[in-house]
Amino acid sequence: MRPGAVFLAVGTGIVLHARRTILHELRQARAVAGAAQNALLRPLPPHLAGFGLAAAQLSADRGAAVGGDLYEVIATEHGLRVVMGDVRGHGLAALGTVAAVLGSFREAAHDERELAGVLRRLERALARHQRTRGPQHPAAEDFVTLLLLEIADDGRVRTLNCGHPWPHRLRGRGAEPVAAVEPLPPLGAFPLPRELPTADLDRLLPGDTLVLYTDGVLDARDARGRFFPLAPVLAGVARAGPMSARTVLRVVFTALLRHTGNRRCDDAAVLVVRDDRDLPHPARSRAGADTGPRRPADESS
Repeated sequence: MRPGAVFLAVGTGIVLHARRTILHELRQARAVAGAAQNALLRPLPPHLAGFGLAAAQLSADRGAAVGGDLYEVIATEHGLRVVMGDVRGHGLAALGTVAAVLGSFREAAHDERELAGVLRRLERALARHQRTRGPQHPAAEDFVTLLLLEIADDGRVRTLNCGHPWPHRLRGRGAEPVAAVEPLPPLGAFPLPRELPTADLDRLLPGDTLVLYTDGVLDARDARGRFFPLAPVLAGVARAGPMSARTVLRVVFTALLRHTGNRRCDDAAVLVVRDDRDLPHPARSRAGADTGPRRPADESS
């Protein structure tokens, strides 16, 4: 064999070996990132304190399955407490911020009597996270749009909103956005004001559904640049009759993926909370008939 051919064969072997090594390390990194994301965004139970729940997120970083969206629902002595948030940016850089905010919420939701106390705890946790990362780290200037909800036993809904989209409510055969006041700035962008009065949404009635989401849902576009029509999709859901929280989630994500052709430019998350308390057993059975997967067709991985 000629020396040139030998060198070519050796070089090709080295390149192929390096390529296999890089792909193996990349798969490992993706697996670790996916495990970390799953540990942070723990699967919600289908039912909690009389409410039907369903949530999922799609990451703009498809390979790593890691996004900057966050959500959690906790039953406390103060009522059902919900957080929905969106960290600036996405991917691994946002994961630490998600961890800091969610970790603080999971403690503060139980400890703080007032929703304002929960928000201040989240602000302090975010500030500590930024300081420990140092001024040159990408997380040092992170901010988070955040929506806090508290649903009392009598159905009253109290909110604090830091620059996040207001949810939609499905009631009967209708769907409409619900908003209370002008939101505060995103958490971390500016210090919170001295006074943090909670705003009230309409009282939830048995069978009502709240659909929370991040900007990535509203900003999703099709090939012609048209935004995802969330309001018409939810109106169609409402007209179709009672659905479980899981079914609502599946319909929204199916429409979202169809609209975008499965292209992702930003993280997107949806959280559905349905008031199943005091519903007659037949109505509850019809609404909970769907037993499909909690996440749509593994699109979050």
